[in-house]
Amino acid sequence: MGEGCAPEGFTRGMISTSFWQGRSVLLTGHTGFKGSWLACCLDRLGAEVFGFAMEPDTAPSLFSMLPPLRSLQSRIGDVRDGRALASAIADAQPSVVIHMAAQPLVRRSYSAPCETFHTNVTGTVNLLEGLRSHEAVMAGLDAVLIITTDKVYQNNGDGRPFRESDPLGGRDPYSSSKAAAELLTVSWASSFFAPAGVPVATARAGNVVGGGDWSQDRLIPDLWQAAKSNQTAVLRNPTATRPWQFVLEPLYGYLAYIEALADRNGASLPQALNFGPVAGDILTVAEAADLVLEGLGSNQGWRLAEGVHPYEAPQLTLNATLAERTLGWQPKLNARAALLWTVEWYRAVDAGRTAVSMMSEQIARYEALA
Repeated sequence: MGEGCAPEGFTRGMISTSFWQGRSVLLTGHTGFKGSWLACCLDRLGAEVFGFAMEPDTAPSLFSMLPPLRSLQSRIGDVRDGRALASAIADAQPSVVIHMAAQPLVRRSYSAPCETFHTNVTGTVNLLEGLRSHEAVMAGLDAVLIITTDKVYQNNGDGRPFRESDPLGGRDPYSSSKAAAELLTVSWASSFFAPAGVPVATARAGNVVGGGDWSQDRLIPDLWQAAKSNQTAVLRNPTATRPWQFVLEPLYGYLAYIEALADRNGASLPQALNFGPVAGDILTVAEAADLVLEGLGSNQGWRLAEGVHPYEAPQLTLNATLAERTLGWQPKLNARAALLWTVEWYRAVDAGRTAVSMMSEQIARYEALA
């Protein structure tokens, strides 16, 4: 038993404490950046969390910096291993399943397309099959949420905010694999889970920023490393726009979505929801980089990357009005604030604060926002 993430008597805002208290949650991908934040949030809510994921693949890693969480049972495994995942499902006996395990990097998907599809597609099939093939687990399931990405949409580059009803697609292997995960989820949900009365849905969000992300070829980790080494940062697509949002924004959306799915048994709810910033809250990569570098105290600036790079969509934005109408969810931080909170986390941890104390402080501040 560790110190955990939860001080007594904190404000939980839109999330129902009674729903999560003591609830068994299977969380795949709990060792990743977003997974670590979500494990901490669930720990604060009093859930009993069973994590299944591979070892962290970055150094440093946020998960490795956390103390043992009071509520978390962590099992190391690969979602591509159907037997290991089925064993974890049987041991967890979950009431709620949140599937976040993935190969999440666009540029890595170009160098490792088979790994990307195997993880993101086969891994999702293994999860859904592992659940439906276990009669006792299915009988106790209240909701399953599959996390995909804002990049699942067929993107022609016109900058129009994507709605949940827009066609799915994907030019790069990562985006395509996640679009495939969306399609297979609908198939399994309709064919196997709906007849059993188990609601299954997908959630789409990005570009998520926050403390503790050290993934390769992501903007904030690259900027942090450049500032730490007093070097000029390198940007591949400075004019590109992205739906920047602080990590807690989509995570609290996921939790609210699961509550609604379980409480209504999925009736009248969409099978997919976007979680993104408010309309018009747009920053280019260059504008975001300038803000972050200034906050980190770097005076080295940035330069354009040389050479030819794999394709990445120049414009990407989400329309999240359906989540607002359906759940009452809406973002609390604009893009600028999301980046400043992120800078604050890195600077504080670099100065000696523990990762978990910064996470707990920012979670409490976030929950206290109107």
